[in-house]
Amino acid sequence: MTRAATPAISPFFVVSDVDRSLAFYRDRLGFEVTLRQPDKSPSFAIVVRDGAQLFLKSEAGIAPQPNAARHPHLRWDAYVTAPDPDALAAEFAAAGAAFSSPLQDTHDGLRGFEVTDPDGHVLFFGRPR
Repeated sequence: MTRAATPAISPFFVVSDVDRSLAFYRDRLGFEVTLRQPDKSPSFAIVVRDGAQLFLKSEAGIAPQPNAARHPHLRWDAYVTAPDPDALAAEFAAAGAAFSSPLQDTHDGLRGFEVTDPDGHVLFFGRPR
């Protein structure tokens, strides 16, 4: 039997303001907005950059719960594969992105950096060393 493919996964982030999140992912991290549901509650959008895709949703009365808020030592909400994290970090810095952890070789065998979105979701961009 042929094994079925699963070529991607898309984290689903609850955010406080979809438009604010869209501006961050588009303007600071170079994602493209591929879907924006009309303004209503709940509000929904999808952003894509190469093979990385995120779903963003906000609803009145529902607060974001990023991992770092629940478990500071388990802070990543998404790992994004970046074959050249050095070049990507330079691109993000040129676009005004702030890093919550700088480009480095980590203690667990990775090279990369962290970015925290406006709602506290931590994304690690990198690769194994």
